[in-house]
Amino acid sequence: MDVEIDHYNVLGLPSGEEGAKLSDQEITKGYRSKARELHPDKRPDDPHANANFVKLQTSYEVLKDEKARKLFDDLLRVKREKLVRQGQHDSKRRKMMSDLEERERSAFAVDPTARAREEEERISRQLKAEIARIRAMRTNKTAAGTTPFKQETKRGEKESTDCGSNGLDKEKVLKVSWEKIGGDYTAKMLKDIFEEFGDVEDVVIKSSKKKGSALVVMASKDSAIAATGNMLGNISNPLLVLPLQPAPSPVVFSHEKKNESDGPKLGNLVGAGYQAFEDSVLDKLKKAAEKQK
Repeated sequence: MDVEIDHYNVLGLPSGEEGAKLSDQEITKGYRSKARELHPDKRPDDPHANANFVKLQTSYEVLKDEKARKLFDDLLRVKREKLVRQGQHDSKRRKMMSDLEERERSAFAVDPTARAREEEERISRQLKAEIARIRAMRTNKTAAGTTPFKQETKRGEKESTDCGSNGLDKEKVLKVSWEKIGGDYTAKMLKDIFEEFGDVEDVVIKSSKKKGSALVVMASKDSAIAATGNMLGNISNPLLVLPLQPAPSPVVFSHEKKNESDGPKLGNLVGAGYQAFEDSVLDKLKKAAEKQK
């Protein structure tokens, strides 16, 4: 029965009041240690290896879920209080009670044992419902081709490596810059602004004292293209939006030589030239904002 399992003990962690004080990081550390020990690949001769690993995953998901963990801690607390009451029960004192006092107490007070039993049953039902919900979520993730153990492994690998060098589609990344003259921008503010063009996967801010800049990762190339070239943000402090890596332009064959005075091409802006172009665009945006005031 799931409500009878001590999920802290399954992860090799202390239970009771000490377990309730454990942080999420300590729970994750305990899970990963047990996962390496109980993974079916390391126990090919154990017929119960898969069942034990699923049990470990369930206990970890219960303790990582805030609502389920609170219910489980409440259940442990009620059980501890029940044991304390049983230990303090004095049979001699019960015999000395008069029948009248017993009837009066029964008439005006709720039996603490019955109340504790009802509370235990209620919390057990809620905990079972939460475990069923977590299992359903895991089933959906498994159907999509990703197990919780693989997700934890990938998350750990992502934290220990540079995510910018592994498979990031630069055509979905926008370089955003602004002058810190009319207020600053936060990651949430930038996300709200760019979500007008599509889903935003991530926002990374890197700014100095005088100038702010950020990388905005859009969910699709079309969203990144749609956001490029627009005057965004506060009109008193507009955002300069440029693609981190412009999409390659198609080759055009022509007998006539193009006019070389059309201005600098974005693909040729490198180093100091790129900075000069960015500063000039920002200056034009600020002048346009001052005219509109």
